[in-house]
Amino acid sequence: MAKPNTETSSPTKQSNTLSKSKVAAVYATPSTVMADIARVMELADYNSYLNQQIDTLLKINLSWQYYYPACSTTPWQLEGVINTLSASGFNNLIAAHNGTVVVDSLEGEIRNKQKPVQEKYGLHSVHLDIPPNEWIPFEPKSDMLVLDKIFPEGLTIPERFPGKNIGHLPTMKTHVFTTMTGARKSAFGGLLNRKRHWTHSMIHETLVDLLAIQKEIHPGIFAVMDGTFAGDGPGPRAMRWHQKNLFLASADQVAIDAVAAKPMGFDPMSINFIRLAHDR
Repeated sequence: MAKPNTETSSPTKQSNTLSKSKVAAVYATPSTVMADIARVMELADYNSYLNQQIDTLLKINLSWQYYYPACSTTPWQLEGVINTLSASGFNNLIAAHNGTVVVDSLEGEIRNKQKPVQEKYGLHSVHLDIPPNEWIPFEPKSDMLVLDKIFPEGLTIPERFPGKNIGHLPTMKTHVFTTMTGARKSAFGGLLNRKRHWTHSMIHETLVDLLAIQKEIHPGIFAVMDGTFAGDGPGPRAMRWHQKNLFLASADQVAIDAVAAKPMGFDPMSINFIRLAHDR
């Protein structure tokens, strides 16, 4: 384990024909966590991938409406990202929440201490599955592996998403359906409506399809993953948690999930949604 406040920048080769992707890693301490988050974002060159002139959605990861270590976006993770973006001229930040059939996002943003952070910085908060937030038909240009078959009547996405940057705020944890969950799984909650559980039997292929859709609708994509607490076992809720004091950041969603999988004890290429996206 490296000493606190050390950082590395780990290039991960995306393919033989593309330039190398960068995943930054920084060890954090409670007293320096805001600066540590800024550092990991700077190492991952967030300003090169996000446009200051357009709205930036901060996709909150809410796996349970109750606080549990490693389960959902932490208040320090959210505040650190807001601090860093605001300081460099990102004035149009929007907190985006989604509920599920078992998770109440309105209750969750309060119990997970996300709402006080949003209010402190004056962020507008949207709950994607609650009116007046609307969902619009969307026809992907990319070839879909499974979504066109799961939803033959057509796909819908949040009306607020197209044309905006997206900043994913996942945590480092395991998941009963996907082995581990990171930046790519964060999009699962935002881009699919409450019928998203229909995809569970083909969840790995679904995450590949959702990455293709993200690249079509978002001018900029970035992720800051919180590993201050990491969870193992039957995630995303009933986990054993471990204090790891780690943050990762990257504009490459496949690379950051691959790098996160390694210290969690997994061979990244053994996880289907990582391998499938890498191969594509």
